[in-house]
Amino acid sequence: MSVSRESVHQIVEAIGGKENIQTATHCVTRLRLVLKDESIVDKKKLGNIDIVKGSFSSNGQFQVVIGQGLVDKAYKILVEETGIGEASKQDVKDAAAQNLNPLQRAIKVLADIFIPILPAIVTAGLLMGLNNILTGQDIFYDGKSFIDVHKNWKDLASMINLIANTAFVFLPGLIGWSAVKRFGGSPLLGIVLGLMLVHPDLLNAWSYGDAQAKGEIPYWNLFGLKVQAIGYQGQVLPILFASYLLAKIENFLNKRVHDSIKLLVVAPVALLITGFATFIVIGPVTFWIGMQLTDGVVWIFNHFAWLGGLLYGGLYAVMVITGMHHTFLAVDLQLVGNAGGTFLWPILALSNIAQGSAALAMLFVLRKKDEKLRGLAGTSALSAYLGITEPAMFGVNLRFRYPFISALIGSAIAGMVLAIGGVKAFSIGVGGLPGFLSIINKYWGTFFIGMAISIVVPIVLTIIWSKFAKNDIEA
Repeated sequence: MSVSRESVHQIVEAIGGKENIQTATHCVTRLRLVLKDESIVDKKKLGNIDIVKGSFSSNGQFQVVIGQGLVDKAYKILVEETGIGEASKQDVKDAAAQNLNPLQRAIKVLADIFIPILPAIVTAGLLMGLNNILTGQDIFYDGKSFIDVHKNWKDLASMINLIANTAFVFLPGLIGWSAVKRFGGSPLLGIVLGLMLVHPDLLNAWSYGDAQAKGEIPYWNLFGLKVQAIGYQGQVLPILFASYLLAKIENFLNKRVHDSIKLLVVAPVALLITGFATFIVIGPVTFWIGMQLTDGVVWIFNHFAWLGGLLYGGLYAVMVITGMHHTFLAVDLQLVGNAGGTFLWPILALSNIAQGSAALAMLFVLRKKDEKLRGLAGTSALSAYLGITEPAMFGVNLRFRYPFISALIGSAIAGMVLAIGGVKAFSIGVGGLPGFLSIINKYWGTFFIGMAISIVVPIVLTIIWSKFAKNDIEA
């Protein structure tokens, strides 16, 4: 398919004309627009344009899905058609931020911090899944693991485990890099700050409980002030708050220290002040908050598992629409560090599968003449099965509404089954069909039952519902 000037002109008209465009850029597959008034967008007209595969609004940006290889051509024509200047992604983000309320801005900050490090975490999850297959009992042999029987594979599994664990062992370093960068400071100082919190001279956070019970927690004595010398492995909140402080101090000093001595003053002073503040105040306070948050979520799922799974499974896709799902990445990482695994992420994986299944059902529901929509349904279903749900949700399911609701119902039932079964993932992985690789192997049976539910229920409900719904290309 090629991009014609007429198609781009139709897009401009559908979004309210060039007067409604504040700024515009593009990513690999989408036009990313900041519009003055999104309410005047004619989504029906937009969806009928040949090169448009879907559209949605997120974080103050109206995004038009066009596809890889085509979107850059469409963007160039858009710039020529409208006369607007080319903008960077950051320009568009800054403009979009002006349209957000305080809660949306806070969620956006978390998204800006965690999304850049997500590839490292997902990769680690996949590799940990491979290690899990090699070391888990009862997968290939009763009562034994693969390496118990094939001992020559033991060191290979050990190396895989080391490579996989690195991202989680040094998680504060990854977050520090991304967070300090997001807050306007030096990313290198963020890495140093994060690694400082997991320094081997500190008591490992995973040993804190045993050390506390034995009364063996190490302390620094700062002129009579006793400060716990503990690390923050697997912790999210300490490095987030410390990164904010570091960036603010660094920026404060950069504006006031002469260029000739900046190298000698700015970084050392910023790190020293932040380090003291973190170990004395920020670390202990946020560590306690993080533990309370983890304990609270665990308590809900321990006492009302069916309700927690039902709500999280049923509402996760709704949170994706608002962007609130990014806040739960921090909770997942906290659960992995404090609770021996996360029971939220497995439900997320099934929510993605449910959305893909509903889109797949639409491939059969749509009339044959709707070839564009049928093609979109098929490709977006595959994408959702591999963890990327936006094309399925915004291009197909929300467009017809009943597939989206069918997916929510299937996801809610599957989430309830997983929660009752206590299914946990030892890490965050690919949120789709490959998600089982990140599940602790003793829960595989229950997870596969939930997976079957998230596939069958949305497909069946969507097909049945379609018999009573309007089957035109725009429902």
